[in-house]
Amino acid sequence: MTAELVEIPGYVAGTWTIDPAHSGVGFTIRHLMVSKVRGRFGTFEGTIVTGQNVLDSSVTATIDLTSVDTGNAQRDEHVRTADFLDVEKYPSMTYRSTGLRAERDGFVLDGELSLRGVTKQVPLRLEVGGFGPDPFRQDDPFKGARAGFTATGEISRLEFGVGDGSTVPGGGLALGEKVQIVLEIQAALQT
Repeated sequence: MTAELVEIPGYVAGTWTIDPAHSGVGFTIRHLMVSKVRGRFGTFEGTIVTGQNVLDSSVTATIDLTSVDTGNAQRDEHVRTADFLDVEKYPSMTYRSTGLRAERDGFVLDGELSLRGVTKQVPLRLEVGGFGPDPFRQDDPFKGARAGFTATGEISRLEFGVGDGSTVPGGGLALGEKVQIVLEIQAALQT
């Protein structure tokens, strides 16, 4: 068996640190079966290792669940309780990739998401935004190169014990089971 060769213009192998000032970790969930609520996590960190072979790359990330922000302070406080995220007992969630595979229209990052003491396989569709010099590094712009990625996926909140299956009159979940995940990541080259 031969390794698949994947080429990305400007690709740089190395270890990258996620830049939280230029990145976002967001989610969307259906509410009362009629609309969607969007939220984000303001505090997170992670490392991306781009291998000599693109498919040998990996990601690890930690998200501070106490930093949830849905634009409504009262709702955010409720989301932090044991009814949902239970941040007193589980203050963070983590993601650790287990593989990267090329598909016809991009990549899929396979990995394990740990949330509320439950670990499940969660694949993320990955789009490579690009690689380029860091204009903020006057000494050597390529020493601190930048890379951009967009990752999207979906989880079942019930599989992770987030909330319950409460329904609204007439049927349907009060809060949708599926949570859409959108990650907009910019990372800075470390080594």
